[in-house]
Amino acid sequence: MQSGLYIVGTPIGNLSDMSARAIEVLQNVDLIAAEDTRVFGKLASHFDIKTPRVSCHEHNERDVVPELIEKVAAGASVAAVSDAGMPGISDPGFRLVRAARDADLPVFVIPGPVAAISALVLSGFPTDRFTFCGFFDEKKLREDNKIRHTIIYYESPNRIMNTIAALARVMPERKIAIVREITKIHEETIIGYPADLISINSPRGEIVIVVEPAPDHKMSDGEITEIINDISASSMKSAAADLAIRAGISKKEAYKRLLNKEGK
Repeated sequence: MQSGLYIVGTPIGNLSDMSARAIEVLQNVDLIAAEDTRVFGKLASHFDIKTPRVSCHEHNERDVVPELIEKVAAGASVAAVSDAGMPGISDPGFRLVRAARDADLPVFVIPGPVAAISALVLSGFPTDRFTFCGFFDEKKLREDNKIRHTIIYYESPNRIMNTIAALARVMPERKIAIVREITKIHEETIIGYPADLISINSPRGEIVIVVEPAPDHKMSDGEITEIINDISASSMKSAAADLAIRAGISKKEAYKRLLNKEGK
């Protein structure tokens, strides 16, 4: 094979999604850099891939990436795979690709399934503009709510119910789609307002959350009052900023509403 770095997408669940080209590349490169060699071993066994492999994950990238780049520079062909999906999308791979680009080495992509995009399509929410925010971080949620188009998160089943509750507090007017086990036997998509999903049975498996765009219409006085009653902030300034983001109104209008509530 031509010398270079090959970024190879692998199935996110259903092994039938493995492309013929991906199999061919993985069978013929000189070396495979796998996020977890044990996980990849199951895939390799299924598709009769006997290529030598090394581990390349977030804890050893600093040491392994230079060695892999050195091999490619010397004329080797190296493939990178994650445990599932496309390397570099919330998985190891980004630093390896950047290092190859910095070294002016050839980089090729063998496309494969991506959970974030698959969930986006399954949600039925607008796809013309979207932002992938990686794994959900509640500390960044109020800032994320400034994104008015579709938002995508990855989430752990151990935290999903807390996440739904957080979305109900900060993004109550935006429907969410909880998409789990994509391409697997128990694939499921649950859609609704966060407050309506707080009482569901805790979803299991691999989970993607898709948040619909913020509504274009201005909230009613009653809806804004509900948000005001829900806000607990240490200062009027932070409360006004919070209200402005959640209600889609100006900070000046938010401050005025809060002053009226306080009877000032």
